[in-house]
Amino acid sequence: MDLKRKLARLGGIGPGGKPGASPSPAPEAPEPEASVAPAVDVPAAPVEAPPAPEPPRKEPDPRIVALRRMLGDWAERQDAAVARRGPSAAPRPRPGPLPAEPRTTPHGVVHVAERVLPPDHQHGSAPLAEALDVEAPLVASLALQPGLAGVDFQRMLFLDTETTGLAGGTGTVPFLVGLAWFEGRSLRVHQLFLRRLGEEAPMLRVLAERMAESSCLVTFNGKSFDWPLLRTRFVLNRVPPPAELPHLDLLHCARRVFKYRGSGTRLVHLEEQVLGYHRVDDVDGALIPDLYFRFLRGSDGSALTPVLEHNANDLLLLAALLGVLVRRFRASGAEGEDPRDLLGFAGVALRARDYERAHAFARAAAAGDPGAVGVEALALASRLSRRVGDDQTAAENLHKALASARGEKAAPLHLSLAKLYEHDLKDLPRALQHARLAASAEGADASRRRIERLERKLSRVTREYTLDFGAPPSRTGP
Repeated sequence: MDLKRKLARLGGIGPGGKPGASPSPAPEAPEPEASVAPAVDVPAAPVEAPPAPEPPRKEPDPRIVALRRMLGDWAERQDAAVARRGPSAAPRPRPGPLPAEPRTTPHGVVHVAERVLPPDHQHGSAPLAEALDVEAPLVASLALQPGLAGVDFQRMLFLDTETTGLAGGTGTVPFLVGLAWFEGRSLRVHQLFLRRLGEEAPMLRVLAERMAESSCLVTFNGKSFDWPLLRTRFVLNRVPPPAELPHLDLLHCARRVFKYRGSGTRLVHLEEQVLGYHRVDDVDGALIPDLYFRFLRGSDGSALTPVLEHNANDLLLLAALLGVLVRRFRASGAEGEDPRDLLGFAGVALRARDYERAHAFARAAAAGDPGAVGVEALALASRLSRRVGDDQTAAENLHKALASARGEKAAPLHLSLAKLYEHDLKDLPRALQHARLAASAEGADASRRRIERLERKLSRVTREYTLDFGAPPSRTGP
């Protein structure tokens, strides 16, 4: 084969000798064009292999997708919260250093913010030192925890944490552990701050040492959140957890005492309504995780000053609230108290089997409120009178309550009177009268059986009386 044909075969020069000319005769399928080859004998170009098919795309882990979506939603909510609340929601202090100083401990460097409040310091209307005057048996009754009756409350430890609050479980890190305890009658506030994630161990060891010197923990929702979280962090950081302490959770006390207020038991609400303390420029709790993450990303350390102040106020509130609750529980219904709270205290005393105190609270609540609270207080006073065998006073309290009860509130009172007249006062006509008005309190079937039973009893008594005396008894009354 001559040179021209070889070049034509490569597609560079056709039989006419011109580059790019088509060969003659034309092939059935034209070959791809190539650049003009030099006038030399060159081997044929190797045929490239077709590209390998792309491997199928691997679907992302659904858990990772869900986590990314959750984090994105969380970030959007934080941005929306900031936009709604305006610039005053997260106060911006002047640029400055982190409001916690490094301290060298046997376990490593720990960042601490600390202050000592004098014995006469008040949080709202409550002196902080009043918490030192609580009697352990009263605290045990108020908390419905008999185990607290032997605790030395001079050595109690107040605890509150601020966390990253992301996803729960191991993803939640307590970056600020607020502690407070009394030294004499002064309160020392000691806040442990996590400067960097992954440096928890020294902070946890300092916490364990302080707990070892304390008699009990006092928290607000600490049984469900703060302490379980801290216990998990001890395990994850391979730090021996401290021995469990008796734990007074004031959230449960507040729920029982203040449940008739109808405004919930958020800590800030109690602070305003019970102690009369209003925080100024307090950072919103929903913004606290974001402020900490900004700090980790390099923002100014002083941005966390409102967070430490928020945590310190929560600790002061714990001490003030404990003192106020025990003082009011001790007083058993002092003049001028809110009847709603008196009824709450009465219920707590009843559950603690302190019947005398419960009766005093119930009477005070009934005297202070002629409405729904008074009705419920009189019903409680009736049960307490019946418990000690004073059935006549029990009936009088129920009739007083009926004078103020409206709508469905009356049926349970009629039912209580029906039982009282049937079983204790042995007045069947009155029992039947009230049973007929109590149907909605116990259901149609139970009400029908009660009425039929009372009618049979009354019929039998009437027959016996007629046989003996010739005329049925005549009873009148309310």
